Amino acid sequence: MDLKVNGEPRRLPDRLTVSQLLEQLQVVPERVVVELNLRILKRAEHPVTALKDGDEVEIVRLIGGGA
Repeated sequence: MDLKVNGEPRRLPDRLTVSQLLEQLQVVPERVVVELNLRILKRAEHPVTALKDGDEVEIVRLIGGGA
């Protein structure tokens, strides 16, 4: 299946869930926010949300800091 991940085209196996995508990309789910086709997903949705050809995924890493 063809996806766009953070603006870059990627070819990935069919029938991946968001959780499986994060695992393949070696991304820690607790440290990111995932947007699928302009909708922010709750972490509980990651294992049950199947990706399909043409989906656009944005993975935003959370960064702590400040004073």
